[in-house]
Amino acid sequence: MQPILANYTASITELKKSPTQLLKDAGDEAVAILNHNVASAYLVPSALFEKMTETIDDYYLLQTVKERLDYKEEELIEISIDEL
Repeated sequence: MQPILANYTASITELKKSPTQLLKDAGDEAVAILNHNVASAYLVPSALFEKMTETIDDYYLLQTVKERLDYKEEELIEISIDEL
């Protein structure tokens, strides 16, 4: 059984009828769009989508930082400020 990852659900018929009303009723939360009682899509308000995107960006930035902090002493190159 597929989990539904939203507190609000609506059928595709309801989505066709009034997508704006669905977003309004859900507030700042996502709406799972169901097709034969199976989640086929999620309707996500723009503010929530922006937060999700920022979170993903932060995650990838953290991974890059962790990779760059994982070095060996012999890999370091010593330079002076004048060489920059």
